Amino acid sequence: MSGVMEKFVIASMLMWMVPIAILYSFKYNLVPGITDMSSYSLTLLSGFGAVISVNIIIAFYIYMAMKEPSEKHQPSDAFLAQAKASMRQLKTNETEDAAEARDKQE
Repeated sequence: MSGVMEKFVIASMLMWMVPIAILYSFKYNLVPGITDMSSYSLTLLSGFGAVISVNIIIAFYIYMAMKEPSEKHQPSDAFLAQAKASMRQLKTNETEDAAEARDKQE
């Protein structure tokens, strides 16, 4: 379970940091070959890059989640016994309540 949380935290951090890094790099001309572009084009390109980076991170996170082993969890016998007893008690309570309601109507 800790591995799943670790992947979630890393993916969440990347979804914040990578787009901000992309926007920063375009704003301060850290990407080579973009100095001759207009500010409008730079804004569009950096925005698209940031959005695409988030989608790539989400897709990678989904891929990693699909790769997780899908072990079928088997509940313990004690838990199953308690659940069955609880269901039996619930059914008897409902039957008694219905009988009382019927008696009150008569």
